[in-house]
Amino acid sequence: MASINLIDSFQEFKDAENIDRPTLMKVLEDVFKTLLRKKYVTDENFDVIVNDQTGDLEIFRRREIVDDDMVEDENLQIPYSDAIKIEPDYSVGEEVYEEVDVRNFGRRAILAAKQTLAARINDLKKNNLLKKYADRVGDIISGEVYQIWKKEILLLDDEGNELIMPKSEQIPTDFFKKGETVRAVVKKVEMRNNSPIIILSRTHPSFLEKLLEIEVPEIMDGLIVIKKIVREPGERAKVAVESYDDRIDPVGACVGMKGSRIHGIVRELRNENIDIINYTTNLQLLLQRSLTPARINKMELNNENMSADVYLDPDQVSLAIGKKGVNIKLAQELTGYSIDVYRDVKDDVDYDIDLDEFADEIEPWVIDEFKRIGCDTALSVLELSADELVRRTDLEEETVRDVRRVLEAEFNEQ
Repeated sequence: MASINLIDSFQEFKDAENIDRPTLMKVLEDVFKTLLRKKYVTDENFDVIVNDQTGDLEIFRRREIVDDDMVEDENLQIPYSDAIKIEPDYSVGEEVYEEVDVRNFGRRAILAAKQTLAARINDLKKNNLLKKYADRVGDIISGEVYQIWKKEILLLDDEGNELIMPKSEQIPTDFFKKGETVRAVVKKVEMRNNSPIIILSRTHPSFLEKLLEIEVPEIMDGLIVIKKIVREPGERAKVAVESYDDRIDPVGACVGMKGSRIHGIVRELRNENIDIINYTTNLQLLLQRSLTPARINKMELNNENMSADVYLDPDQVSLAIGKKGVNIKLAQELTGYSIDVYRDVKDDVDYDIDLDEFADEIEPWVIDEFKRIGCDTALSVLELSADELVRRTDLEEETVRDVRRVLEAEFNEQ
């Protein structure tokens, strides 16, 4: 039998590459029909048979039997005298099936066919991978860390496909070791240099959304809907949720008994603080909830400019702004409103002094650092302890104490 095996360990190859049988058979046939067209001009009278278990390939040519002096195309017709050598019972007008010796194509042609086949199969693999992950964008998957580089890490899924997680998609406190299993969300799939690149993310809001779906059955069942998620990865996240069932408290359901549901998510996100907020169409109430954990005294809204002036007790200002301004930044992203925070000075305080009045004694950049945490007046600084100010600002303890001495001296003189 003149046959050829195009792929070593064909069965293992077929199983490993996850290419379905009809597609693989079609590719094999197409490759050799192309070879046939190059040698015989047409492939219409050839049958290519592939054994899908072993990879063996056989080619048969059909030719019509004609009288010896009537042959016009040797590829399509065979003389009667030659036909009866194959089978004495043949007669003019019948078709003869002959097996083509693949070796007649020549070593170079067969090698070219193998290379073409490898390229076609490689394209199939790429397309399959692209389609598989394009359908899974937004889903959580697990991958094993295979290689760690400065700007990204390479992971392998359970089928050995390569996945990329750039540094920008990692939580700042993430630290991975080779061989470790990591969970992330499929952010996007793109083509680079004709190869599919699967980008994973642990910082995208959809990662937190999917973690909540896993932990909170009511979200998966559609009883609770996540309206919006905003994140500062590794620092804080705010999640607005709404219940479609009056009997279900959406915040309580997401947090769980004694925080049982949210604790696992917090650990996965490297101790990221997660504020679950009950969504409402009442904008003033939504703004108030979005500034959690701060307590607001009063609020003035400007719907035309989409801005809000919020007044709080002095000890609540730093809570509203949060570490490095994260809390107020997320509140603004969640509500879409620009928020300005002001200290609500009590009536029993006779006077206060703006920090800018001390510009001749305190460096401007130091004043700006206090303003960044919501301390824009002398009393707002003095109402916080030196340790608290050091913790909330990027200032040295000595600098903080010097500023407090200047401010206290001013009030003592008064």
